Amino acid sequence: MGKAHRRLWNLGQRSRRGTRRIKRRHWFQKIPWKLLLGIVGVFLLFEILTLPITSILSLETKNPKETALMQQRMEEARAKGKTLKIDHRWVSLSNIPKHVRKAVLIAEDARFYNHAGIDWHEVRTSFKTNWEKGRIVRGGSTITQQLAKNLYLSTSRDPIRKFKELLIAWILETTLSKNRILELYLNIIEWGRGIFGIEAAAQRYFHKSAGQLTKEQAARLAAVIPSPLRYKPTKLTPFLEKKKEVILQRMSTR
Repeated sequence: MGKAHRRLWNLGQRSRRGTRRIKRRHWFQKIPWKLLLGIVGVFLLFEILTLPITSILSLETKNPKETALMQQRMEEARAKGKTLKIDHRWVSLSNIPKHVRKAVLIAEDARFYNHAGIDWHEVRTSFKTNWEKGRIVRGGSTITQQLAKNLYLSTSRDPIRKFKELLIAWILETTLSKNRILELYLNIIEWGRGIFGIEAAAQRYFHKSAGQLTKEQAARLAAVIPSPLRYKPTKLTPFLEKKKEVILQRMSTR
C-alpha cells in the first residue's frame, strides 16, 4: 500500500470513529433521564414506605421473639430437607457482665457509643482495604447496622438491602437509647447453628448463664461473631486464638 493509500485509509478510519462517537452522543442524549430518575425515586419511596416502622418503634419496650435471620436460617434448613430448632433465651442488659459487653464492643464496634449508627471512619477504611484486596475482606457495619440487618433484612449484600439497613439503623438510633440497642443486639445475634443471643450461647458452649461468663469466655465468644457458622468459641483456630488475645489485651486497657 502506497503512502497516498495509507493516508486515505487512516482518514477513513478517523471518519468512522468520529461517526461512532457522534452516534453514541446522540444515543446518550436520547436517554430519558428524567423518567429514569423518576422511576428510581418512586422505587426508593416504596422501599421507605415498606419499612417496618411500627415494629421498630415497639422495640423500646417489646423484646422480639423472632428475627428475619432466624426465619432465613429455618428456611435454609427446610430447603435441605432439615428442621432447625432455634435456641433463643432473653436476658436483660443488667444481667450481662460489663466485661462481656466490653469484649463484644471491642470486637465489633469499639466506637459504638460515639457514632450515630454509621461509623464513617470504618466505612472508609473497609472500602480502602476491600479495594486493595479486590474482594470483600473487611466489613464496616456498626452494631446498630447489624441489628437492623438481623432483625428485619437478610444476609444478602445487594445495594437495596444495604440502603434499607442504613435507614433502619438511623431510625433505631433516633428512637432507642444506646444501651437498649446493645441489649437487643446481644440478645439476637447469631452464635452458631440455631443459637441466638448471649444467654443461649453461654448455656450451649460453656454450660452457664451469661452472667457467669469469665473474661476468657467472653473474648472467645466475641472472636467468632463475624463467622458463627464456621467457628466455635470452644474450638479456636490459631487465627481466632490470636484475635481472642487481642480482645483480652484491649479489655485490660479500657
